[in-house]
Amino acid sequence: MYFGTPPLVIQTPTVASVLFAHGHLLRYDDKQFAIGKPYPPLATLYAAAHLRAQGHEVALYDPMLDKDTSGFTHALDRARPDLVVLYDDAFNWFTKMCLGRMRVAARALCAEAHARHLPVIVGGHDAADDPETYLDAGASFVIVGEAELTLGELVARISAAGVPKATDRGDSGASTDAQPSANGAARAFDDINGLVFRERGFVRKTTPRRLLQDLDELPLPAWDLVDMDRYRTFWKQRHGYFSLNMVTTRGCPYKCNWCAKPVYGNTYHSRSPVNVVEEMRLLRTTYAPDHLWFCDDILGLKTKWLAAWSQEVSSQGLATPFLCQTRADLMTDENVRALRVAGCAEAWLGAESGAQAVLDAMDKGITVDQIRAAAGRLRAVGIRVGLFLQFGYPGEGWSEIQATRALVRDVRPDDIGISVSYPLPGTRFYERVRERLGEKHNWDQSTDLDPLFPGVFSRDFYQTLARTVHAEFRTRRGARAALTMIGDPLRTDGAGLRSAVDLRHAGRWIVERARLQMARRGESN
Repeated sequence: MYFGTPPLVIQTPTVASVLFAHGHLLRYDDKQFAIGKPYPPLATLYAAAHLRAQGHEVALYDPMLDKDTSGFTHALDRARPDLVVLYDDAFNWFTKMCLGRMRVAARALCAEAHARHLPVIVGGHDAADDPETYLDAGASFVIVGEAELTLGELVARISAAGVPKATDRGDSGASTDAQPSANGAARAFDDINGLVFRERGFVRKTTPRRLLQDLDELPLPAWDLVDMDRYRTFWKQRHGYFSLNMVTTRGCPYKCNWCAKPVYGNTYHSRSPVNVVEEMRLLRTTYAPDHLWFCDDILGLKTKWLAAWSQEVSSQGLATPFLCQTRADLMTDENVRALRVAGCAEAWLGAESGAQAVLDAMDKGITVDQIRAAAGRLRAVGIRVGLFLQFGYPGEGWSEIQATRALVRDVRPDDIGISVSYPLPGTRFYERVRERLGEKHNWDQSTDLDPLFPGVFSRDFYQTLARTVHAEFRTRRGARAALTMIGDPLRTDGAGLRSAVDLRHAGRWIVERARLQMARRGESN
């Protein structure tokens, strides 16, 4: 069953059986597994819905909650697909980091499908940054940019020609050319925009595809492919509630020079408020989530859109507690009120630093005062505040680090996330430090906190800094909650009790603070 506006439908003479998969496992990142908030691969579900709307048969291998990728073999046996599509969730920052363990997993899936002589199509952030890595692993095609339309055209072409069978890789390990078909007739893919493939041993890149202007043309994600009971059980056991993910927009028009945007660039396109509400109704009716995560890079960029959507959500009685990411300079009184009416329970701000000089060097386009004001407005209407923090940007020294720590103390967010400046290919930041990069270009997992280039401080220093800031934050949060319990016990709820328990981090804070001072002195000598 399909919901929403009529999807783009391309008539194809032959129906293909397509198995979608991805290589992102929660257990492959210690930090994310500890946080324990997994979501279905939303972008993958969009792509699957698009192919199904064209008449193809689709299935999903989703290893997010698995211990490893061994289940892929069974998925291939069950689905017996004509081709495999490895498609990352481009809406999840977890995949945007292009972590080494995930790349290894994705390449292994690619190689296994190739070993079965199945054509493999790959799409996602990492593949867009380094397509040859996936071609070498056995992929027939890599899609660069927004992938649904490119994928639809490519599968239609393959179906029309008769599904080709991949041959063995050569001695170099590189996959063979994509152009031979099952009957040996030459097929050209040059007219399909957004592709990378090998032809006669050379890597070919076709014209970039123009991004979709009207996102309502796409069908709603193929949610029925997801094992919802498994996700619900995981969430309930870890957190006592069940959350699902949605997206209202694609892209971000801002130009922070460290932010990788291999798919959407600096564009920003929105679904209509009515279309978004329709999906909210579908999720609420069919899967009954207690909570939503709007995984837009920025929710609330356009005030008129936000107001219209908020009103539509309220009028339909669909207000659901949700988490979102946004910018400090967008948190006007009007936008904050609209978020609250729509159900916003928690908003994360990309604060990054408490030092204005660092924000300016990042081309962040916000001020420290705006961060403080945004947090105050959100808290005033009962919305929890999260701050993303980033240490290690070039030019940041001890005084700038101290300014960021002071910002956390002053703003008193409900939660924080800490990272170290991470040079991703395609960014101006990457080009700036490229000549100083060592052999390691990617983190293995998000706990690495490795600067990857020589800077003021070492990896060990930043890991100690992260532990110190987290311990201090939790201790102070616990102290505030404990004081509230003592002063007004009737105001204490479950969240307050959980926060009060954070006082247990006081000892760790003392120890880590001492280690940080020792590390600083050691690296200053």
